[in-house]
Amino acid sequence: MSNARIAVVLGALAALAFGPSPAGADSRPVVVELFTSQGCSSCPPADRLLGELARRGDVLALGFHISYWDNLGWKDPLSNPASTDRQKAYARRLSGGQVYTPQIVVEGTREMIGSHREEIFATLRQAEPAASAAINFSADRRSVTIGPGIGAGEVLLARFAQHRATQVGAGENAGRMLDDANGVETLTVLGPWTGATLRFPIEPPEPGKGVAVLVQAADGHILGAASVNAGN
Repeated sequence: MSNARIAVVLGALAALAFGPSPAGADSRPVVVELFTSQGCSSCPPADRLLGELARRGDVLALGFHISYWDNLGWKDPLSNPASTDRQKAYARRLSGGQVYTPQIVVEGTREMIGSHREEIFATLRQAEPAASAAINFSADRRSVTIGPGIGAGEVLLARFAQHRATQVGAGENAGRMLDDANGVETLTVLGPWTGATLRFPIEPPEPGKGVAVLVQAADGHILGAASVNAGN
């Protein structure tokens, strides 16, 4: 057997042993945003699905707890007006202005009922997340660098609790223990991005918390996404 053929065979054996090569530097996770509330009896199945997605390495799953359920019997401790505003912005583009829970938005461009598992997984299979804006956290998690890349958008910083268990005391889910994954606690705009390399100082996540950075175009498309937890 020639040396060239031996090399080919050895390469094939290595691929079988170790699996596919790591994704390229321009790869990124698919962004899944769930708009939910602990006061909504239809939401726990969607919350469980988000928890499942949060364990996948190819998905950046974020739970945005809206505030308009808070006066209907139970105030969600994760609710935030910024989450409500984000859902309303999506509604103007994707659902004719209608807001509802549970709602999932994939990649900023497709919306669906948050508990419709088959539709959500089909959408994830079809997603082709382009990393137009590369995102890299510093080793100490005290800064994040965006770009260089192609396009323009806002750089958003979401701080989230990796897991929260809540004993609900009133409302539609009274008496239930609800588990929330990657519940967004704050959402802020770091600044605009127009393709050039930018560096933003940030505070590192606390134990049990994480930070996600999104670059989002004016039409809702996600141009870049990355996250880091306190323990990784």
